[in-house]
Amino acid sequence: MNLPPKVTERAFARLSEIGAADQGKALRVAVEGGGCSGFQYNILLDDPASDDLVLESQGEKVVVDSVSLPFLANATIDFTEELIGARFVIDNPNATSSCGCGTSFAM
Repeated sequence: MNLPPKVTERAFARLSEIGAADQGKALRVAVEGGGCSGFQYNILLDDPASDDLVLESQGEKVVVDSVSLPFLANATIDFTEELIGARFVIDNPNATSSCGCGTSFAM
């Protein structure tokens, strides 16, 4: 069964830290063709659209458009802080392979 993506409390907390909702913005997670593995993630602060799936917590929103949604079924959207930097990451069980950059994947 395809479930919508989950967003961790860490990811929502980071959105709160950067004041996304205060700016009227949401974190948009989209899937586009391209990248080194066939598909790539596009993660940006954006205005929510009427046909978006909205995931909300702590007053913050993460939105996914209807075209990207099937590619993100059962995925987890998280925020990680490592030595190489802090970033939003996607743990996607649908991806059959991914590349080292973490933004590109194949299905």
